[in-house]
Amino acid sequence: MSKHSSPHSKRALPSKEASLFKELLTLYETRQLKKGLKASEQILKKFPEHETLCMKGLVLTHMGKREEGLELVKKGIRLDLTSHICWHVFGLIQKGEKNYEEALKSYAQALRFDKDNLNILRDAAQLQTQLRLFDALVETRHTILRLRPNLRQNWIGLAVAYHLNGNLQEAKDTLEHYQKILKASNVPVGDIEHSETLLYHIRVLEELGEFSDALSLLDTNVKQKFIIDRTAILEARARLLQKLKSDDAEKAWRALIQHNPDCYSYYQGYLSSQNLDLASIFHSFVVGHPSPETLQVLLDFSTQLPKARAPQRLSLTVASGDEFKKLVKSYLFSSLEKGIPSLFADVKALYKDDFKCQTIESIVEDSIKDWNSAPSDSDEPTTYLWTLYFLAQHHSYLGRHERALSVLDTALIHTPTLPELHIFKARVLKRCGDYLGAARCSNDARLLDGQDRFLNTKCGKYLLRAGMVEEANSTLGLFTKKDAASPAADLEDMQSLLYLMEEANAEYRAGRLHLALKKFRAVHKVFSEFGDDQYDFHGYNLRKFIINIYRSLLEWEDTVQSHPAHVASVVATAQIFVAVHDDPSLASAASRSALMTDEEKKAKKKAKKAAQKTQEEAKKAPSQSQNEDKGLEPPALKDDDPDGSKYLRSPDPLELAAKLLNSLQTPASGNIELWFAVYDVSIRRRKFLQAIKALHSARSLNSDHPELHYRIVHLHQTISSLPQSAPNPIGPIISENVQLLFPEGVSPETYNSQYLQQHSASAPAILAAAKVSAQILKAPRDEVEGIIFSAIADGVQLDIKTGLSILLFLTSISSPRMDEFRIACDTKFPLSTAFKTPEEQTQLRQQVLAAGDLGPAQESEDTTVDGSTKS
Repeated sequence: MSKHSSPHSKRALPSKEASLFKELLTLYETRQLKKGLKASEQILKKFPEHETLCMKGLVLTHMGKREEGLELVKKGIRLDLTSHICWHVFGLIQKGEKNYEEALKSYAQALRFDKDNLNILRDAAQLQTQLRLFDALVETRHTILRLRPNLRQNWIGLAVAYHLNGNLQEAKDTLEHYQKILKASNVPVGDIEHSETLLYHIRVLEELGEFSDALSLLDTNVKQKFIIDRTAILEARARLLQKLKSDDAEKAWRALIQHNPDCYSYYQGYLSSQNLDLASIFHSFVVGHPSPETLQVLLDFSTQLPKARAPQRLSLTVASGDEFKKLVKSYLFSSLEKGIPSLFADVKALYKDDFKCQTIESIVEDSIKDWNSAPSDSDEPTTYLWTLYFLAQHHSYLGRHERALSVLDTALIHTPTLPELHIFKARVLKRCGDYLGAARCSNDARLLDGQDRFLNTKCGKYLLRAGMVEEANSTLGLFTKKDAASPAADLEDMQSLLYLMEEANAEYRAGRLHLALKKFRAVHKVFSEFGDDQYDFHGYNLRKFIINIYRSLLEWEDTVQSHPAHVASVVATAQIFVAVHDDPSLASAASRSALMTDEEKKAKKKAKKAAQKTQEEAKKAPSQSQNEDKGLEPPALKDDDPDGSKYLRSPDPLELAAKLLNSLQTPASGNIELWFAVYDVSIRRRKFLQAIKALHSARSLNSDHPELHYRIVHLHQTISSLPQSAPNPIGPIISENVQLLFPEGVSPETYNSQYLQQHSASAPAILAAAKVSAQILKAPRDEVEGIIFSAIADGVQLDIKTGLSILLFLTSISSPRMDEFRIACDTKFPLSTAFKTPEEQTQLRQQVLAAGDLGPAQESEDTTVDGSTKS
């Protein structure tokens, strides 16, 4: 906030009030709110229409009186539209409300009347970066630099602005001017800010392709000890020498390997310097043409660095035949003797080669046989245990779940107290479709160590997979804050995506759409906060000169919306809204079922008590609360939709779904499920061009996808059934694109039959064809059942997920053969409990509950997630 009254204000203040106004600005900057309010009131007694009115509104907003403060700010603007202070204050409040576009407009208005105000310019620059308006950002940074050329961060800010705008040459020129200015001053050796700036300068030169200049700048400043980050120095030197094709590149990469011998990318760089690109290793490995030179280099490194695992592991990728047998045997046994649980995760990439997979299996099984026949006195029992653990992982990965369970049973007899065995048995049972058994085993692991957060989290996750939501919340609650309203509320505050997605999916599978929607909405909120949280870093990183990390942050923020959890939550939300649009009774049914459980009632009562306690404490300390800065962000609104039923009953669900999907079409364009959701929403909104574009995008990703087949037929039937074609120029475009998707002159029945014949061995394709017949072509139920039951024929690839989808489809068409299909799947997947009757599943759930205490009764001297000790 500027320290002077606006020269454009309607009435200039006398000297006394002008001094008081400057004091008011200082009090606001130092957040002495009570004194600032008093000062503003003194001025307004004599000058009630002065811009001080806006300052008073700003102070009141910081004190938590948002509505009163905002009203005063708006009144102040109406009284003086030419005051930069009024517009700046209004922009600050809008920025606090996350309304960045409107805040930037207010700053633009403020700059019209005070174009050289540094505070407003800095705020505007941060908003332009937040909104990715890089052209305007360059102009703003130019102005800031012109006003304050003696501040280093202003030069860096302009260089970064040019860089973000794609003008690397101007960024380079700005940095060179900056370097010339610094030569006139004495920059101390070892200055971190200067070191980071030089590394950024080198990065810009490297991106420009000026490798010689970048290397010269690096060497000069390293000699003068201006660059102090040793790892960054070694990496930059190696990269630049590599790009210059210098003979010294080999030495540079070797120095990096000595610095960190377990970094895979350093070996890749070294091999590239020898014209043995590591990327070609994997290519030659896949097609069976190993590289002897590459293998020898890696073996030499293994000898020189015996404690480094990276060269040994890379050697396994390159080696073949007897050489591979010798190397992998040594690698496996040394790891098993050390008891490395992640060994299988380390080597499973080798399983792409059948020979290597069989070799590893033979070595491990021979080791087990040797131990069982005549265990040596020198062998550690733990080696045998970890070998069994590895072998179980091996069999499960290859789909031999029964053999994996048998090996795990042997291991558990040997050592029943190893949590990893119980956790992996839970994973095998999950892969078999026995989610209740998986929950039981994960709970067995948890009970072995009640203070292990990882085991607790795994148990909670498997309980959610099994549909035991209340038990999962009780279990997860052992490690959440005790003063939180509920474990769910604390986990949501901590932005636990694992919990939010698992509970949302559990509620979705159970048909409780309102509760699922509530959790999916919480996921959307998390990613929205990720975007908002970057705002403060735009200024912080330039002040602290953390420029290289800042560039990485912006790149990450530009792609974070495509995170799998976010995309999955948006797609699921759209699916729920589409279902509610098609059948509004789902929303009313959710409202009737939205009755609180006993646990929810207790949580609500607890939250109410906590709120009352907070209010009482606030009353006891009025002086402190009056001066407390509550910020410009609006307080968290009271959740008036605790079960999500109100959101589910939104008047225009398709509009909400479209808004969510539109924000993802660019960052998540490679996700085919997203395009299916876009089609489902667009076709119901009668946005036919959007629907066609979605199908073209999906087709470019997977032209044989079963869900794509269903939607192509649906589009053809929808367009064909229109009472009249769309007017020009849209009508011909729609007709032309429909013909590109659906062959002209072919009936839907023939098209569906041809698709079924081409994909007769795929259960998802059979399901898609059956859906087309039943829901679009309105075929007789006997005909549809004939199609769907071919999914359990010999030679058809049917998995548990597709089997459950088929069972749900049979339920939707009221098929009398539903139990017949369920029994067939139960026989086909003997280890699964997913196809048991509801009565059988209830009994299995009781067994899980009886197997071990689940919930608060298991509390002990555990530690909570925030690190405090629980009593």
